[in-house]
Amino acid sequence: MDDRAVSAAVKAAVARTHGDYGAALCSIRFNVKYLNAHTGIVFLRFPKSCYRLLWSALPFITSIETRGQKIPCFFNCLHVGGTIRTCQKFLIRYNKQQLHRMLPTCKTKEEENQVCEAILNCSLTGGRREAFEDEFESEEDEEE
Repeated sequence: MDDRAVSAAVKAAVARTHGDYGAALCSIRFNVKYLNAHTGIVFLRFPKSCYRLLWSALPFITSIETRGQKIPCFFNCLHVGGTIRTCQKFLIRYNKQQLHRMLPTCKTKEEENQVCEAILNCSLTGGRREAFEDEFESEEDEEE
């Protein structure tokens, strides 16, 4: 999945839902800033004045067409932020919350380590990884 396919699907949904007016408003300064196909998270950047048009069109996206394939999907708005930085901060909090929801379902220590390792491999590099591991270990110590 690539950002052009997501962008085309969003623009088509806005055009279907709100006609030429919505398509014109959302085509101005609209782009996909971040796309992670593994987690299913997408950052959409668009003018603040048309966020409600975009938000109301998202439920009508049922698939994304890329490389000749139709990929079934749905869009759910998790956060509306004023800057990319605030959206990144939200994403960090959201991922941490998801981690805390996933870890209690692990049955063994090995599964917990696999979940933590998968998250670390996807998102952190270098010195940040050690800082995260230290923070995670200190949280485990506090819980015990």
